[in-house]
Amino acid sequence: MANKPSVSLVAVAGRRRATLELAQRLEREGFGGIYCPSPGDGLALCEALALATREIPIGTSIANIYTRHPFDYAQTAAVIHELSGGRFRFGIGVSHGPTHQRLGLTVGRPLDETRKFVDDVRAAGAQVGGLPPMMLATLRRRMVELAGEIAQGAVWANGARSHMATSLSNLPLSARADPAFFIGDMIPTCIDDDRAAAATVLRRTLTAYVKLPNYQNYWIEAGYAEEMAAIRAAIARKDEDAIPRLMSDRWLRDVTLFGPAAEVRDGVEAWGATGVRTVILVPSSTRGGQMAAFEELIGAFR
Repeated sequence: MANKPSVSLVAVAGRRRATLELAQRLEREGFGGIYCPSPGDGLALCEALALATREIPIGTSIANIYTRHPFDYAQTAAVIHELSGGRFRFGIGVSHGPTHQRLGLTVGRPLDETRKFVDDVRAAGAQVGGLPPMMLATLRRRMVELAGEIAQGAVWANGARSHMATSLSNLPLSARADPAFFIGDMIPTCIDDDRAAAATVLRRTLTAYVKLPNYQNYWIEAGYAEEMAAIRAAIARKDEDAIPRLMSDRWLRDVTLFGPAAEVRDGVEAWGATGVRTVILVPSSTRGGQMAAFEELIGAFR
């Protein structure tokens, strides 16, 4: 298949060398890029990918701005940028409340602190060498606007396809018209002819996200006020077992890709038609872990 999507890849403990081998295979198979989230140290994985691969674009999606000093991030980002031959994009974001609490982090205003972080990283460029393009994790209007102002890209996670045109309208025309400006979305994906089984996996995957207020507010704006109100009520009465049932089929089809391979391929095309230039599939499987999910994904896009 031409114009294959990009993928999200995590280096799972005990399988890190196998993860690099998988990345090399993804490159041979012609996938569009490899983007690494924070679990498993996505920045470290990108450094390994810079040497293990040759041509495929790589990046963090995303690195948490609070877990390292901006100068330290700048040094590592510059190393990866140079070693990769300019294939690396440094995606950054503020992460989420539960992560801040788990790590004991004190955080402030996301927009102000993101702006300061970007300024501080760039200020280190004279000492550390050339820096990669930076992209911001985005959801709602003000962060999208900030990405268009100070960054070279914007990346969503679990965006609603029906709302994406509205989201992209918050970027300046100069960014939307610039093919070098990164516009991506990370889409939970499960390939299985048994749609119900695949949907069950994705509802389980997204349970943690629908409990987050920032995601709830985004999905309310996207047209899912009824679902989010029901989920908030379930959380308030401590009935978390009810949450998967409250994720409507309409919402799930808008936020994820699941079902037979042909339907997932069609979904990737539909996402591209919204203006998302880099569709990043986050694979899961009804039959096993990450490696099983990638076997299904590779087979689906041959």
